[in-house]
Amino acid sequence: MVQQLVLALVFLTRLPLGRFLPARMLPLSQSLWAFPLAGLLVGLIAALPLWALGSSLLSAVLSVTLAVWFTGALHEDALADFADAAGGKDRHDRLRIMRDSAIGSYGVMALILCTAMRIAAIAQLTPLAVIAAAIAGRTAVVIAMAILPPARSDGLGKSAGRADAANIAIASLIGGLTMLFLGGPGIAAAIAGLIALGLVIRKAKQWLGGQTGDVLGTASIITETAVLAVLSIFAGMAIA
Repeated sequence: MVQQLVLALVFLTRLPLGRFLPARMLPLSQSLWAFPLAGLLVGLIAALPLWALGSSLLSAVLSVTLAVWFTGALHEDALADFADAAGGKDRHDRLRIMRDSAIGSYGVMALILCTAMRIAAIAQLTPLAVIAAAIAGRTAVVIAMAILPPARSDGLGKSAGRADAANIAIASLIGGLTMLFLGGPGIAAAIAGLIALGLVIRKAKQWLGGQTGDVLGTASIITETAVLAVLSIFAGMAIA
């Protein structure tokens, strides 16, 4: 289990922990239970400016900056690629676009709007809310892998494998308990996150017939953003 946790951290962050993995390759699907724990670490890093400076626009910008740096912009890159797929004519064309290293107008606008929403939301939130959203985003990856089959015969979506019942249950339990800890706002945010995740899954089915690494990354960042947005609405209502 320690090696599975290390694999989750290697995959989802820039931590140089690869040397601690065994010589034989571990299937990523066996480490899915630890994805919310990796999200916990990402959230802790992202929450540092809020702990140090309090909630403000500057803290929010620094928070997103730290999260992007710590994860190597993994999910942002996925979102841009998946958004660009909207310009594809068919499934084959969309898969080709998603593997193109160039970024198009759809991808640019998706990144701008998503980043703006995250910054605007975090500016009103506490560190615990930022941590919870990061956990929810990584839990979304597990759920998406459980629902969607691989869209390609190669690539991350195929090599990662399918999520089994144990991994789904543990990840969902961690993510669910985290949101319950936030009370009513957390429950509302969890519902919003599930709706956002459902929309990504539905679009992935329509466009690609399944999931790829870009779909999984998009599921994570869109879910996290939805959770942040709803939590910020409740925070604003409390202040008012």
